[in-house]
Amino acid sequence: MFKPIRLIPDNPNIPFLKLRMPALCLSAFLIIASLALCFTVGLNFGIDFKGGLVIEAKFKDAPDVTALRTELNGLNLGQITLQQVGADASDVMFRIPQQTGGDAGNQTAIAAVRGHFGDRVAEYRRIEAVGPQVGGELIKTSIYAVLLSIGGTLSYLWFRFDRGFSIAAVVCLLHDVILTLGFFAILHLDFDLSTVAAVLLISGYSLNDTVVVFDRVRENMRKYRSKPFLEIAHLSLNETLFRTMMTSGTTLLVLVSLFVFGGEVIRNFTTALIFGIVIGTYSSIYVATPVWLLLEKKRA
Repeated sequence: MFKPIRLIPDNPNIPFLKLRMPALCLSAFLIIASLALCFTVGLNFGIDFKGGLVIEAKFKDAPDVTALRTELNGLNLGQITLQQVGADASDVMFRIPQQTGGDAGNQTAIAAVRGHFGDRVAEYRRIEAVGPQVGGELIKTSIYAVLLSIGGTLSYLWFRFDRGFSIAAVVCLLHDVILTLGFFAILHLDFDLSTVAAVLLISGYSLNDTVVVFDRVRENMRKYRSKPFLEIAHLSLNETLFRTMMTSGTTLLVLVSLFVFGGEVIRNFTTALIFGIVIGTYSSIYVATPVWLLLEKKRA
């Protein structure tokens, strides 16, 4: 009989909470820095929000991107960005800004690109056009979606647990969302609808991890009534450590595979999720639990 491989001992006793105050100070600094980046540098909104055209073309022969940029600048379509996508150098994505004249102007731009390249393109794999009014509406609805999810989370947790747990969980949730936005701002990655979906998924994952820890804390509070809250939190984090690491580890394995083999179309989506899973695991230990301890320190 083979013994199972155990990455974590049966009864871990890792003193996570010894670093709770430095971790909270680090998280506060990262939140402030992320907000500053969002308001100064700003997010690199994609076509979904700004409006414009995205054309993904597969050329018969691998083109020179610099030469293509020079060619397209001669079409007078605005500041066009080019990017080779995937492992094949013959796949190129064009991002063309919103054209004057609305849909008619966009269709004229698509026709100009098609006519310019002619038989040099084997296949147009993707052509998307989004108007500026639609983009503005998408920004508004995305903000509403995030705010409603946070409000619903606070209401549910207030009903399911008590005030201290619910406030700590929402602080943890805001921490993960703001740091993800700062991550996209500092790297200037495209922020589109798929990224908004990733942010909502990160919120759900982080919340799930936090609720598991808090549920164990509540059970141990009933079981060990004479122990101080700090010891109960320390015990609960160690008891849920195996579940946390296994869930995060298996999720990251899938996401890394999607990042490597999934192609450029879902690259920003998987990047946001990988960052969010790491931050969510950290925050459930070093943000949610320490904040709860600060809120409950005056209770008997």
